[in-house]
Amino acid sequence: MSTRLLLRDLHLSHGADEVLGGVDLCLAGGELVGLIGPNGSGKSSLMRACAGLLPCTGKIRIDGIDPREHPVAARARLGHAPDPATLPGALRGRQCLELVAGVRQLGADAIAEAVALAGALGLSPWLEREVAEYSLGTRQKLAVVLALLGTPLLLLLDEVLNGLDPLAAFQLKAILRERVDAGATVLLATHGLDVAERILDRAVLLLDGRIAADWNRAELDRLRASEGGLEAAVVARLRAR
Repeated sequence: MSTRLLLRDLHLSHGADEVLGGVDLCLAGGELVGLIGPNGSGKSSLMRACAGLLPCTGKIRIDGIDPREHPVAARARLGHAPDPATLPGALRGRQCLELVAGVRQLGADAIAEAVALAGALGLSPWLEREVAEYSLGTRQKLAVVLALLGTPLLLLLDEVLNGLDPLAAFQLKAILRERVDAGATVLLATHGLDVAERILDRAVLLLDGRIAADWNRAELDRLRASEGGLEAAVVARLRAR
C-alpha cells in the first residue's frame, strides 16, 4: 500500500518546553494504528501538528503532499476530529455538517452519508438541536462524524472513544474497520489499551515526545497471546524510562 502519512524529524515546542523531539513515523494505506502513551507524552500535539493546527519543524507528507505548500490538497485527504469542547454551541448539528461540507467542497451525497453515520452512532435525534444542548458524549459523536465527512484517506482521531456509550463505541469501531479495509488509514490516539489490543493493526508508543516502541500486527498478535498482553509491554517500557 502507498504511504499515507510520513513524518521525519518532527519537532514541536511550547516556549522552552520540548513537546515532540524528532518524531519519525510512516503509516501505510489500510492500517489502523494506535498512538498510545501516558498523559503529557505528546499524542494530542502530534495529531494537531499533522492536521496543521500547531506550528512545528520537520517533514510532514499526507499522501505524498506537503501540507505547508499545498494545504487545500492535503486537507482534502485528511479527516481530523475537532475537540468536542470547541464545536460551535449556537449551531445545530446538521448545520455543523453542512458548514464543514461546504468548506471541504463536498456535495449533497457526502452530507447524506454523514447523516447516515450519525444515525449509526445514535446522533440522529440531536441533529436539529443546538450543540450547546449536547452532552460531552453527544459532542464526541458529532466530532467523529465531521472527521469522517467525505471518506478522507487519512483519519486523525484523538481519544474519540471517550464518552461514547457502548453501542456507539461498538459501531464506531466497526465503521473504522470498514474504512481501513477500503484502504483508508486511521491514527487513533487512545488510553484504552484493552480496546487498542483488540482492534489495532499496529501500536505506536509515544513517551516524552519520542517514539519508544512500534509493534506491528504480528508482534501485537504475540502480545495478545502472552500473559499481560499489550498492557504489560507498555508498563515495562514506562518502568524502563
